[in-house]
Amino acid sequence: MRIEILTIFPRYFDSPLAESLLGKAIAGGLLEVRITDLRTFSTDRHRKVDDEPYGGGPGMVMMVPVIAAAVEARRESSRAWSILLTPDGTRLDQAHVESLARRESLLLFCGRYEGIDERARQLGLFDEEVSLGDFVLPGGEAAALALLETVSRLIPGVVGTAESVERESFARERLDHPHYTRPREFQGLPVPDVLLSGDHASIERWRRARAYERTLARRPDLLAARPREPGEGED
Repeated sequence: MRIEILTIFPRYFDSPLAESLLGKAIAGGLLEVRITDLRTFSTDRHRKVDDEPYGGGPGMVMMVPVIAAAVEARRESSRAWSILLTPDGTRLDQAHVESLARRESLLLFCGRYEGIDERARQLGLFDEEVSLGDFVLPGGEAAALALLETVSRLIPGVVGTAESVERESFARERLDHPHYTRPREFQGLPVPDVLLSGDHASIERWRRARAYERTLARRPDLLAARPREPGEGED
């Protein structure tokens, strides 16, 4: 899979792209990531990408000629699915991530300042707009990195054990079950006996029951997509 990020802060991504699973995926050729400085598409001698808003008001607005030059050039060369990271976008969830992971190429545009000139939308420069949630970030870089991380996990080979991806939170409209490791007891809190039993069928039933209970308590909205099934909510 190929992902390109358009940003005015290209160095923001230096460390994350070199670390952990993401760094290994890139080094191993499972994922290609390109970071492009949006300022290279500015025709201003000061590499300006923003200007004051018409009508007055606080902040600056990203200029449509720069946006158009950057997105059109990249879409034409890579046929990438273009995404604007913005609070105005559709809230990202696991089903959405899975659909994006099936695409061959993504182009992520990091918004900044007060936003983009509306004519970029009217020109149809973006195939979709995505938001991480109902809050505002200084810019789209953190959102682009989050999207990159979550999509990359679904690329075969990036996560060592495929079962880890299949069983994690939101994969089946459930939060994940509790996890335990050594020591067997800490400050009077023991590991549940069933996890030490070696009875894999009982362990699986316990995990499904705990996952359902945690989802019911913390995210009951997820249960609307997949109601309670036999064995859930029971030991």
